[in-house]
Amino acid sequence: MSKIKIMALGGLNENGKNTYVVEVDGAIFIFDAGLKYATDEMYGVDYTVPDYDYLVKNKKRIKGLFLTHSHPENAGGIFDMLKILPNLKVFATKYTIEYLKLEGLDTKKIVEISAHHKINFGPVSIFPININHSVPDSVMYVVNTKDGAIVYTGNFLIDPSMTGSYSMDLGKIAYVGKLGVLCLMSESPFSERVGHTSPHHKFAGYFRDIINRSAGRVLITAFTEHLYTLQEIFDSLNNSHRKVVIMGHKLQNLINMAIHNGYLKVPANTIGSLENLHDTKSIILISDDERNQYHNIRKIIDGYDKFITLKENDTILFAEPVYDATEKRLVDLQNELALMNIESYTLPKDKTILHHASTEDLMMMIDLLKPKYCMPVEGEYRYMVGNANLASELGIPPENIILKQNGEVVTFENGVLSKKSEMIKIGETFIDGSIGEDVGELVLKDREVLGENGIVLVSASLSKKTKKIVVGPEVTTRGFIYVKDSSEMISEIKKISENIIEKNTTDDYVDYNNIKQEIREHLGKYFYSETESKPMIIAVIQEI
Repeated sequence: MSKIKIMALGGLNENGKNTYVVEVDGAIFIFDAGLKYATDEMYGVDYTVPDYDYLVKNKKRIKGLFLTHSHPENAGGIFDMLKILPNLKVFATKYTIEYLKLEGLDTKKIVEISAHHKINFGPVSIFPININHSVPDSVMYVVNTKDGAIVYTGNFLIDPSMTGSYSMDLGKIAYVGKLGVLCLMSESPFSERVGHTSPHHKFAGYFRDIINRSAGRVLITAFTEHLYTLQEIFDSLNNSHRKVVIMGHKLQNLINMAIHNGYLKVPANTIGSLENLHDTKSIILISDDERNQYHNIRKIIDGYDKFITLKENDTILFAEPVYDATEKRLVDLQNELALMNIESYTLPKDKTILHHASTEDLMMMIDLLKPKYCMPVEGEYRYMVGNANLASELGIPPENIILKQNGEVVTFENGVLSKKSEMIKIGETFIDGSIGEDVGELVLKDREVLGENGIVLVSASLSKKTKKIVVGPEVTTRGFIYVKDSSEMISEIKKISENIIEKNTTDDYVDYNNIKQEIREHLGKYFYSETESKPMIIAVIQEI
């Protein structure tokens, strides 16, 4: 009999940062290493990853990291994880490895695995099963233990028409269910979406219709992460006699890699070059990503792209998901395009380009695996609750449905859920892409203050001999007030600062710490009473 622990370092009650830990009799298995892109309010931060302190403290017990697929929300944190765990053994399928190689990862240490080939770790084995998703070679993982299997689905939908490297082996999943599943860890983002996701994720016909009725060029923006969508774009061009111009090195490299490895099938003589950019019937494929969505098309609209200038007969197709955080940005772009007399299209609202499991997909997975316990993972808490409700509908007892937050530990002893409460310390690491390091919460708070309220710098020079003010106090502001229009306030700042300096100065001693502290305190109160703002206040006092 075994003692099994399951915990999330990230991914519960949030979109992204998926990082799950399964411990079997002390051996640690990590599933996925995701990141979460920063919002506009997180000044200068590009993305966040979980705090990996627990893994560092227990690194000797780690058997490996197992990636389900290549999306940043599930694999993007691997760069940061490997910085602090350089000897970590990573297991991934071929496409995931090739994709991460394009992203700049040294993949020599990654062990290539394939679906349905068991990986043994003594009494525990890991069994990957291929699943339907928007990138090739996506897998779910089965952790075989003495007390039954722990199954982590990763991201999936159920669509038998997705074949080849996108296929899903429902027979293997059913077989695992017959052998006995202790706990199912199933994704949740689409748990409130009724029915099957398929066929609402198919767009080739929609793309073909727009392309066929467009008189001029068609500019298509798409996420590089969604290779299935790129395949549908190429499928929609059959017999159209249009040349595809691929913009951006990242997208070009991805398409070249996918074609070379047989993941992308492109009709002969379809891909053109920059020479075809101005052809009336060209298709211009523009890369986009969630990190800075619509950035490239914005450059084109504003006239800053060095290759593309919009023409009146152009059509723009946004072949990518619309997120709550970027919806207004998209509406503004479409409005500007309309003023330029350029037609634009987004994806129909009754369809989804995201390949997640809807209610029927989730219930089919539960029915096939017949788990003793269900633990919804991945997604905001209301979606996890929705997933739990589906399990309840299928007869899973309420006491066997596990809803947790990041850091809360689920323990099974001899195949039974323990009532013991355990919590590990977790947090977030804020990554500024320009420096590639954690900027910390204090730096983030300072950036927030600067962004919202600005900065006030008070400087003065004192005589070394007399300790009297020689120069200043001078006042410099950025993002707070316009100096020329605020002469009265500037005079009052100087007066307050001068009084504080003189109060803390004798003929032979200057209390610099007290001066700086009092300037911050008194000016802070003054600024709030006058403007209801709290700018960052810095005092610089020196002797000359």
